[in-house]
Amino acid sequence: MPQHELEWRIAGACRGLDPEIFHPEDDDDEAEMAKSICSTCVVQVACLDHALSHREKVGVWGGATERERRRLLRQRRRSA
Repeated sequence: MPQHELEWRIAGACRGLDPEIFHPEDDDDEAEMAKSICSTCVVQVACLDHALSHREKVGVWGGATERERRRLLRQRRRSA
């Protein structure tokens, strides 16, 4: 992946935190901590765009769980 596509990660609120926070076992309750961190992040939109365009399968990206990202992708397909 080209370096310029990953530069947003440097500014992520998640940088340096335990990755397990963003890969919870339970898609609902345990994801709340990750989502609260994402909600304060200045690169939340770039992170979510990355996850959607690269079809990230696991974890919380840009404040969205796997289930929420699948829903967003379906909505995008319907409106296209």
